[in-house]
Amino acid sequence: MTELKRILFVEDDPHDQELALMALAEYNLANEVVVVHDGEEALDYLYCRGDYKMRLAGNPAVVLLDLKLPKVNGLEVLRDMKGDEQLRDIPVVVLTSSREDSDLAECYKLGVNAYVVKPVDFQQFVQAVKQIGAFWAVINEPPPGSLRRSK
Repeated sequence: MTELKRILFVEDDPHDQELALMALAEYNLANEVVVVHDGEEALDYLYCRGDYKMRLAGNPAVVLLDLKLPKVNGLEVLRDMKGDEQLRDIPVVVLTSSREDSDLAECYKLGVNAYVVKPVDFQQFVQAVKQIGAFWAVINEPPPGSLRRSK
């Protein structure tokens, strides 16, 4: 049986959410995207708590993570994920407007899989999201059992 390859998209900007979902729809991935609006909600989803305690089991195939988020910032989400044995194998692609060397260095130190600076140009942004979605949710093969979450 093929595992469902969900994408967890952590983004607080409604405009960026809409553009990314449009781009992913071109690969028929938009219906497999869970959008959360802040870092706290992302952690609730990943740990199956709060509003997500009854969600479908299994980890997402990839997390698209903004850094500048309300409540809990993206670096903290990344730190929690990579420090948790059940979550550390989930690929994380930081999709951010930050060009700060310190953010880039910290993300890689924590174990991020890719760091993409959001292009300001509409077509570049759409193309970047399409490529990210196609690679991580369609082409990439995750480690065996990594899409499952044991309780």
